[in-house]
Amino acid sequence: MDKQQNSRVRSRRPWDTFRKVPVFQDEQKPKTEIRCLKWMSCIIVTILIFALALLSKTTFLLLITFGNKTATFIEHKVTALLGIGFVLVAPNVLLIIKSVWKIFFKRSALPSKKTVLWVLGVEFVVALGSSVLAVVAMPHFDIVTNVMILNSVSILSAVFQVVAQCFNEGMKRFIIIPACSIVFIVVGYILFAVSYLASDESSVELKISVGLAIGGTIFVSLNWWENYSSLFKVPFLKAVSREMEREKFRNVVTFFSSLIRIVVIAAVLGAYVPLSGQDWKTAVFFFKTPTVGLLVATQIASSALCQWFVVVACKMHFLRRSFVVPMYLVSFAVLIIFFVPVVFMPMGLAKPNATYCEKVQWTSDDKWVSLMILDVVRTVCTRDIVVNMKRDGLACMGISALCWWLGLILSTIYVCYLKINRIERTRDLFVRRMYEGAFLEQSMLLNTRFEVRKKNKRKRANETIKVFLCATMWHETYDEMMKIIISMFRLDKYRPKACANNDVEFEFHIYFDDAFKDIDNGRQRHVNEYAEILVEVMKEVYTIFCSENPSIFKQPPPLPSQRIISTPYGGRLEYTLPKGNLMMVHLKDKTKIRHKKRWSQIMYLYYILGWRLTRQYFMQYEEGAELTTLKERMKRESHNTYILALDGDTDFQPSAVMLLVDRLKLYPEVGAACGRIHPTGTGPMVWYQKFEYAVGHWLQKSAEHVLGCVLCSPGCFSLFRGEALMDDNVMKKYTTKASEASHHVQYDQGEDRWLCTLLLQQGWRVEYNAASDAYTNAPQEFKEFYNQRRRWGPSTMANTIDLLSSGGVTSERNNSISKPYIIYQIISMAASVLGPATVCLMIAGSIMFIFRINANLALFLAIAPPAVFLILCLKLKSDTQISIAAFMSVSYAFLMAGTVLSIIGDLVIQNTFMTPSGLILIGMVLLYLTTAALHPQEFSLIVYGLLYFLCIPSAYLLLAIYSIVNMNNVSWGTRETGGKAKNAAVNSIRKKVREALSCKRCPCLGSYEVMKEIPAAETTRVTKNSQAHLEIKSSAESSYSSYQSWVEHLQMKSHEFPLLESTLPEDEINFWFLLQKKYLEPLKENKEEQDKIAHDLRALRNKVTFVFFFCNALWLVATFILQTIGDTISIRIPKIYPNGTQSKTEMFYLDPIGLMFLLGFTLLLLIQFLAMLYHRIYTLIHFVAYADTETKAFQKMSSQMSPILDPDHLHENDESDTASYMQNPSSLEETGLGSAVV
Repeated sequence: MDKQQNSRVRSRRPWDTFRKVPVFQDEQKPKTEIRCLKWMSCIIVTILIFALALLSKTTFLLLITFGNKTATFIEHKVTALLGIGFVLVAPNVLLIIKSVWKIFFKRSALPSKKTVLWVLGVEFVVALGSSVLAVVAMPHFDIVTNVMILNSVSILSAVFQVVAQCFNEGMKRFIIIPACSIVFIVVGYILFAVSYLASDESSVELKISVGLAIGGTIFVSLNWWENYSSLFKVPFLKAVSREMEREKFRNVVTFFSSLIRIVVIAAVLGAYVPLSGQDWKTAVFFFKTPTVGLLVATQIASSALCQWFVVVACKMHFLRRSFVVPMYLVSFAVLIIFFVPVVFMPMGLAKPNATYCEKVQWTSDDKWVSLMILDVVRTVCTRDIVVNMKRDGLACMGISALCWWLGLILSTIYVCYLKINRIERTRDLFVRRMYEGAFLEQSMLLNTRFEVRKKNKRKRANETIKVFLCATMWHETYDEMMKIIISMFRLDKYRPKACANNDVEFEFHIYFDDAFKDIDNGRQRHVNEYAEILVEVMKEVYTIFCSENPSIFKQPPPLPSQRIISTPYGGRLEYTLPKGNLMMVHLKDKTKIRHKKRWSQIMYLYYILGWRLTRQYFMQYEEGAELTTLKERMKRESHNTYILALDGDTDFQPSAVMLLVDRLKLYPEVGAACGRIHPTGTGPMVWYQKFEYAVGHWLQKSAEHVLGCVLCSPGCFSLFRGEALMDDNVMKKYTTKASEASHHVQYDQGEDRWLCTLLLQQGWRVEYNAASDAYTNAPQEFKEFYNQRRRWGPSTMANTIDLLSSGGVTSERNNSISKPYIIYQIISMAASVLGPATVCLMIAGSIMFIFRINANLALFLAIAPPAVFLILCLKLKSDTQISIAAFMSVSYAFLMAGTVLSIIGDLVIQNTFMTPSGLILIGMVLLYLTTAALHPQEFSLIVYGLLYFLCIPSAYLLLAIYSIVNMNNVSWGTRETGGKAKNAAVNSIRKKVREALSCKRCPCLGSYEVMKEIPAAETTRVTKNSQAHLEIKSSAESSYSSYQSWVEHLQMKSHEFPLLESTLPEDEINFWFLLQKKYLEPLKENKEEQDKIAHDLRALRNKVTFVFFFCNALWLVATFILQTIGDTISIRIPKIYPNGTQSKTEMFYLDPIGLMFLLGFTLLLLIQFLAMLYHRIYTLIHFVAYADTETKAFQKMSSQMSPILDPDHLHENDESDTASYMQNPSSLEETGLGSAVV
C-alpha cells in the first residue's frame, strides 16, 4: 500500500501541487460583526422596552394618584379622572383607525350573530371592569397597592390554563404552576381586603372601592379569553375562535368592540364624577393644566412604542432577555423611582432623626417633579397602618403585593418556553391587536399566545420545502458561469441531501439556450463552445468541492461518473453533487425547441410543476385514490414547492436564498419574493448603475413593498411559489405567443415584469427582502446599456398601464393593492412620463443660471437639442443614435457640473441657502446621505452619486427618447455577439492544448475539431516534435470524429469527469414531444408575417411616441406661457437668511405649475423615505433572527452529519467501497453507505 501511494504521489508531480481555486465565503461561521449586531440589538431593544414600560406605568400611576384625596399637586380631581379616561380610551381609538383602514382597503365581512354578540358582551364586561378599577377604585388606594393590584388581572388566565391543561392531557407540572398562581392571587385578594377593611379608619366609600377593585380585576382578566377558547372542548367557543382567526371577520368585530369600550368607559366616567360630588365644569382645567396633558400624551406614546418594541424583541428571538424579564421588573422599578428620591430631598423643618414619613410631611422641595413624587408617597404615609406602624397591617400590605406579583409570574411563565419560528407574524405571537392602557406589561404578557404542553411530546412534522433553482444561460463567459456554478455547489454544501431533518431540499437546473451548432456542413450537430465551457467549469468546481481537506500527500479520489442523455429538445447532463443534491443541465437545440428566455422559463415551469408535480396525482387518481385527499395533498405540495429564477451569471450566498424562503414560508399569500440586486463590473457605466440600482432598491422597491406590492421581481434572482404560478391566468397565460405589436413589447421585452403583473392581477403578493443579496453582471458599454434599457423602458410602461387599467378589479382581488397604492403608482407613472420635460426645464434653469439669459430663450435652448435628437432617432440607425446620445451625454454632464458649481456660488452671493434651488440641492444630498447611512454595508456607493447626478439628462431625457422611438425594435440588444464568451472559449481550449502538449501519455486533446478552432498564431509556437506528435494523434482521431455524435464528443471532452450515456423513460420522452408541439415548437420564419409585425410595431411606436411627447410638450408649453405672463401669477417666496430674518425687498418667484410639481415630487420622496425607514427596521429584525436561528441549526446539523460525512473516517474504514461508490453511486445503495457518503 505504501509503495502504491508513493507511486501515485510521484505520478502526480509533487513539484506541481499548487492550486488555483476561486475564493468563496463560508457563511456558516458567524462573523464578529454579526454577533456584535445581534448583541447590540438585544441591549438596545431591552433598554427601550424597560424604559418605555417604566415610563408608561409611572405616568399612569401619577394620574391615579392625582385623583386621590390626599394629592395636592392638582386642585381639581376631575382633571386627573379625565386623563385616566383618555389613557383607557386611547388604545381603542388606535384600534378603530387600524380597523377602518383594513375594512376600507382590505377584505372584510360580518361574522355570525353569535360571534358578534359574544365578543361584544365580553368587551362590555372588560371595559366595565377596567373603567371601574382605574377611575373609581384605584384613586382610593396607596401606591404600593396600585402598583401590584394590576398584576392580579391574570386570575382568570391562570384558571383557563388549568382547565385547558386538564382537557388536553397536559403535563402535571404545568398544571401545578397556574394552580399555584391562582392560590397566590386569591391570597393577595384576602390580605388586601384585610389590610383595608380591618382598619378602624375604613370608610364606606373605601370598603366599596375594595370590592369594586377585586371585581374589576376579575372582569378585566376575562379580556384574554380568546387565548384559551380554542383549547376548550366547547363547540360554541371553537366556532367563535375559528371566525375570529379570520382577518376579514376580525376587522369588523374589532371596530364595533372598540366602540363599545369607548362608550362604556365614557359612561362610567360620566356617571362617577357627579356621584362622587364633583362638578364636570371643572373639566375645563384639563386644557389649562399642561402637566396632566403631558402625562397623558407621554403614557399613550410610551405604551404604543413599548408594544411595538416588544413585538420586535419577540421576532428577533430576544423573548426572555428583552421582553419577559423587563416586564417582571417594572413593578419594583416603579416603587424604587417613587420612594428612593425622597431620601435625598431637603428636610426643611423636619427633625434630623425624623422618620421617612415625617420627612415626606415636612420636605421643603417645591419643584414640580418633587411635588408629584411626594403626592405619590403620601398615599402610603397617610395610611393608619403606616402612621401607627401596625405590623400586621404592614405585613398584609407587603405580602399581598408580593403574592400578586408571584401570581403574574406563574401565570405567564409559559411565555419563556414559547417556540418562535425564524420569522413570525404578530398575530401568531399575540392574540389581541392592541395593548391595554391601564395595565401595559400585564396585557403584553397575558396576550402572548398560549400552547398546552402535553405529556407525550409529538414532534410537529414540519413540511419540507422543495426549492428548484432554475438558471437560464446563453452566451455567458467562463467567469460568469463560474459564479453561478459555485453558488449552486455552495448551496449543495449548505443543505446536504443526506440530512434527514432538512427543512429545505434543493434541486438545480440549468437551461442552456442555443447550445448546439452545425458541423460537417450541417450533417451533424454538436454542442458549441459555450456548452463545452460549462462542462469544463463543472469539472473544476466539482473537484474543488470534493476536496474538503486537500493535502499533497493524499491521492484525490476519482470524480464520480455522471449521466449524459439525448433528449427530444437536445440533451441533458445529470450531476449528483458532492453532498447528494441533483443538478440537471438542459442543453437546448434551437432547431428542436423554441429558444430565448421566456420559453426556457415555460420549459422548466411545465417540467417541474406539470410533469414532476401534477402528473403523479393524476396517476394516483386513475389508480383509485380518494379525490379529496389528492386535492389536499396536491395543494399542499404546490404550496411548498418554490422555483428560484436565476440568470446565468448570478452570484449569491445560501443565506440569500433562505431569507427569501422565509418570506414565502411565513406568508401564504406571497407568490414571489426578490432580493437586493447588485450590479457588478467595472467602468463608468457600471458605476452609474451601482448608484441607480441602490436608489431604486433603497427607496422605490422598499416603498412598493410597504405601501402595496413590488411590481417587478427581477428574473435574475427571484423566488416564486409553485401554487401561485399554477393559478388561473398565470402559467397558462404566460405561454401566450405574441400575436400583436403590444404583446411583443409587454410579453417578450420584460418577461419577469409581465409574470409579476399576472401574479398581482390574480391576487398574489410580491415582496422585497433587502437582506437577500445577489450579484449579477451589468452592461459595461454605453451601447449595451442603452439597448438593455430600450427593452426595459417600454415593457415597464406597458405592464404598469396594464396593471393600472385593471386597478379596480385587482384591488378587490389583491389585499395588498389598495386604492391609495393605485394613486401612488399613477403619480409615479406621471412623473416618469413627464421626466423628459422636467429634465428640459432643469437644463433651462441651468442655462439661465450659468449664462444669465432670458428664461424663454433658455427654455428654447434646452428644448432644441432633444427635439433634434428625437428627429434623428426617427431617421437614423440604432448604432448612430447611440453614438449621438453618447456625445450629447458628455456635453450635458459638463453642463450639470457647471450647474452645481453655479448653485453653490449663488448661495454664497445670496448669503443664504433658503433659495428654491439651494433647498432642492441640499435636501436631495441630505436625503441620499441619510438613506445611504441606513444601509451601512452599501454606504460606499454614495461616491457614485455625483456621476449619477451628472448623467441625469442622459438617463431621463436622451434614454427616454431612444427607448420610445425604438420601441419597434424587439431584439434583445445584449449578448448578441457573445464575443467575450468566444474569447473565453478559445482561451480555455488553448489551455487544454498546452496541457496536451506538455504530457506524453495523457489523452487531454479532445478531437481534431479542437485544433481547427485554435488560431494560427498559437499553433506556430509548437515545436516540430510536438507538431509531429499532434499530427499522428489527430490523424488517428479524425476518422473517428467524423462519425462522432455530440454525446461521444462531450464524453471525450470530459474524460476526467466520466459521463455515462443513459436514456429518458418513455413517458417523459412523450411529455417533451407533446410540450414542444403545443407550446415550444420552434417559430418558423414567415416573411409576410414578419413584415406585418414590423409594420404594426412601427404604428404602435408612432402612437406611443405622439402621446408621450405630446404630454411633455403640454408641460413645456404651460411653463413657457407662465414665464411669458411674468410675475402677475407667480408665487412670491420671501428671502429668508440663515439667522431667521426676512428680507423686506428681495423675493423669489415660482410659477404655480412648477411649485405643484416640486411639492408633488417632494411628497413622493418623503413617502418613499418613510417607507424605507419602516422597511429597514423589519429587514434588521429578519436578519438578526436569521443569523441567530440559522447558525444554531447549522451547528446542530453539522454535529449530526459529521459521523457519516467524515472523509478520513470513510477512507480508513473501506477505501475500496468509497472508490466503488464514486464510480457508481447505485452500487452502495443496498448497504446504506451510499446515501451517507452523498
